[in-house]
Amino acid sequence: MGSSRRPSYRVVVADSRSPRDGRFIEIIGHYNPLTQPPTVKIDRAKAREWIAKGAQPSNTVKRLIENVKEEAQAK
Repeated sequence: MGSSRRPSYRVVVADSRSPRDGRFIEIIGHYNPLTQPPTVKIDRAKAREWIAKGAQPSNTVKRLIENVKEEAQAK
């Protein structure tokens, strides 16, 4: 998502057989690296639900989820 030189990312649940930018099952959050600090909004309940069903988050999404958990605990 986003435009030229202005990235913005969606965190989605997708079937591994789908192409990278193809169909997805559900949007569970978004990430905007341009704000200071970067904006990360992830529905942790939906993420936990999908992981319990067997979904495997990518390394980047794992790191984003950990950052969301740390911010929630700090509040």
